[in-house]
Amino acid sequence: MDDAYTREQLEAWDDAHVWHPFTPHSVYRTEEPLLIVAGDGNYLIDVDGNRYLDGVASIWCNTFGHRRKEIDDAVSEQLGRIAHSTLLGSASDRSILLAKRLAELAPPGLGKVFFSDNGSTAVEVALKMALQYWQQVDRGAGGKKTKCLAFTGAYHGDTVGAVSLGGIEIFHSRFRPLLFEVVRAPSPQFYRRPPGQTRGEAEREFIETFDRLVSRHADELAAVVMEPGMQGAGGMITYPDGFLSHVREVTRRHDILLVFDEVAMGMGRSGAMFAAEREKVIPDLLCVAKGLTGGYLPLAATLTTERVYEAFLGRPEEGKTFFHGHTYTGNALGCAAALAVLDIFQREKVLERLPAKIEKLSTELERLRELSGSGDEGVGDIRQYGLAAGVELVADRATRRPFDDAERVGMRVCRLARELGVFLRPLGDVIVVMPPLSIDEHEIEMLVDAVEHGIGKALAS
Repeated sequence: MDDAYTREQLEAWDDAHVWHPFTPHSVYRTEEPLLIVAGDGNYLIDVDGNRYLDGVASIWCNTFGHRRKEIDDAVSEQLGRIAHSTLLGSASDRSILLAKRLAELAPPGLGKVFFSDNGSTAVEVALKMALQYWQQVDRGAGGKKTKCLAFTGAYHGDTVGAVSLGGIEIFHSRFRPLLFEVVRAPSPQFYRRPPGQTRGEAEREFIETFDRLVSRHADELAAVVMEPGMQGAGGMITYPDGFLSHVREVTRRHDILLVFDEVAMGMGRSGAMFAAEREKVIPDLLCVAKGLTGGYLPLAATLTTERVYEAFLGRPEEGKTFFHGHTYTGNALGCAAALAVLDIFQREKVLERLPAKIEKLSTELERLRELSGSGDEGVGDIRQYGLAAGVELVADRATRRPFDDAERVGMRVCRLARELGVFLRPLGDVIVVMPPLSIDEHEIEMLVDAVEHGIGKALAS
């Protein structure tokens, strides 16, 4: 920490000037927020020198820990050349090299790469590409393909197009006057199924409802947009096995573009480089961000196929150009960090080492399943996908009744987990476990110990 400022000064200026995202400021200071001044590997260091295991990878983006030498060196070396130059009608070597590497790693056919700044913008790019694509291909549709299908519980970012796709009431309902209409499929929240319905029956009903919606709206659907593998901010919700393959088959049959938002589950989080690979699915557009630069710099990419790209080709006066861009598209520093991240994946055989960590996390989480308080409250469900999991707390385990929002049970659990040196951030009353991919087996035990400690003390109180 810079000795010129005391903690008290920084906290006072924080309260006076900083508006924090997704933060109710009426209780912000009472919940004792951390004031981070440094990082070291998988750990955060606060203003008092305390170390905390970064159990949510700094909101799902820190791939290989903080102050990773290879990434530090890549960014520093790039600063000695150039920090940024535009890609509007010109090129840069770092963006070319990164686009080539991503195309080689992605599912076959996703060879065209459009860079932007973050997950929201990557999804916005995919939306606009899909809409313009159908306007420019000769299919006799009369411009009817203008809608998207998205899922209840979806989270695709906070820009207006991404919020339109989003299906989380607490995040998105206030902005409805700004939003465009989407076809809304249900969320796969099978553990909340009605009494008497089996999980298998709930899954079949979910898939059949999706199929009916697509069939009914096929002539107007430009794209189906989904988070493959797991809905993240919607509560760490997993899909039925084989559902991605089913969606691909249905969208192909009805000639609808398929967009995978892999902002949260891409870059190794699923256990593969891309979640699409888990079911050998090739979408038409694939969005990545967050872990792409190891959590160092804002950079995102929207990958697509030659088929989509060719619809935008024509003489300038035809107006087929994709008129979309960002000032920092293909930023050289971000691309340099991303190239270093890909080098680490390759050199350290990260993907080959992930299955053991994923299995270890699964084993450790199982001991939380029967945690309960003095009454009916306790752990209602545990959901895992790759090296990501959600532990959902409920007020009544028999009926799955949630806690009242005012109780802030999830936040209390995360605050108590800090007593064991772990930093967590919940989604309501779902305790999110999403550590850096560089976490080791001892740290996985430490992480789950802290979750167990936090739940036990929070429910006891």
